[in-house]
Amino acid sequence: MTSTHEDAAVPGGPALTQERKLVTEIPGPRSVELQARKSAAVAAGVSQTLPVYITAAGGGILRDVDGNQLIDFGAGIAVVNVGNSAPEVVSRVQDQVARFTHTCFMVTPYEGYIEVAEAINRLTPGDHAKKTALFNSGAEAVENAVKIARHATGRDAVVVFDHAYHGRTNLTMAMTAKNMPYKDGFGPFAGEIYRAPMSYPLRDNDAAGTKLSGADAAKRAISMIEKQVGAKNLAAIVIEPIQGEGGFIVPAPGFLPTLVEWAKENGVVFVADEVQTGFARTGQLFACEDENIVPDLMTVAKGIAGGLPLAAVTGRAEIMDAVHGGGLGGTYGGNPVACAAALGVIATIEKEDLIGKAAHIGELMTERLTTMKGKFPVIGDLRGRGAMIAIEITKPGTIEPDAATTAAVAKAAHAAGLLVLVTGTYGNVLRFLPPLVISDDLLNEGLDILDEAFAAIVE
Repeated sequence: MTSTHEDAAVPGGPALTQERKLVTEIPGPRSVELQARKSAAVAAGVSQTLPVYITAAGGGILRDVDGNQLIDFGAGIAVVNVGNSAPEVVSRVQDQVARFTHTCFMVTPYEGYIEVAEAINRLTPGDHAKKTALFNSGAEAVENAVKIARHATGRDAVVVFDHAYHGRTNLTMAMTAKNMPYKDGFGPFAGEIYRAPMSYPLRDNDAAGTKLSGADAAKRAISMIEKQVGAKNLAAIVIEPIQGEGGFIVPAPGFLPTLVEWAKENGVVFVADEVQTGFARTGQLFACEDENIVPDLMTVAKGIAGGLPLAAVTGRAEIMDAVHGGGLGGTYGGNPVACAAALGVIATIEKEDLIGKAAHIGELMTERLTTMKGKFPVIGDLRGRGAMIAIEITKPGTIEPDAATTAAVAKAAHAAGLLVLVTGTYGNVLRFLPPLVISDDLLNEGLDILDEAFAAIVE
């Protein structure tokens, strides 16, 4: 049950070998003990995908309290793109912690916040003048993007899309499509949120059964917006360039550009939610770049700071500056330690060409998963870009979701030492988000485990 790869240094503890290693069942006895303590001390609403308790992580490996080492295809939900405890992140964080941990940027500011804003302004799409505000989480960034768009336009309505996920605050729950577990019982929700149909190539057919093009899917959405909302009432369109929790849905080519053009013509702020797709995850620094989309505002979080809480809204200077002084901020937004981590992340991405590495991971995974799709008819779709890849599980020969098989395959993979995540509106998508520093050997071994899991479940 052990396979050996080149070791990776992990600061602050014993060396973490880059090998899968199972010494107990998953979860092991010590993790079971900790889970019992968790059940007694932590609110039941805080659940876990795989209750193994981690003591070290780095490269493509997670080590638990029982000494098991699992292959990581989750990266903390696309957070540790540069790997856990990346040296450049660790050194900058340690230096900042030794100097000061907090003053509140709104009270007595510091240079790190400005450096992060300058870097994001430089890196995000478009050569127009940009400005940035820093926050704590993706949901907080999305909520502030809506505030900014409403203030700048003087309009109230916001359009989001089927299968969208934007967060767990009251406003972002209203913007999120999936009821369970995110919204059920938590209403009433914020108003003036409208939902339009998404481009979902696997499931998009017109009345004649022909697949909708991206442009036609956009026209369908625009028709709904014009009839049910009215362009003159609409402050913003908010959309994930590749939907995350909705199932890694990649809209058909032409969908996003058509929406952008319509928004521009009608004075509507186009907001790209790149919380999950950003910072090299898709084989580009930002997913918008695939079709040369230049959003008016962009929200980022997750991969921005290597695991420390940080988020940002970045956009056209005239829109960002529409808000009055004191209208944006928060006690912890742009914390100096998180800013130091973000600068370390950006330096690591550039130094180690993690954009190129994400593209390589995507090529390798797509080739292997295409072979699996040919072997296992339950794999109804394979999609994604870069190191953001998913397979949708359906009843063979149909597009009927098969959540039971999806859960069974994930459970088998977990037992064999591979962390995979289940997602999708219908609970029938396996999403793969390996750290961008994972080795090819570990990546291939993880895919071997997945292949074996499918064989055991569906044959």
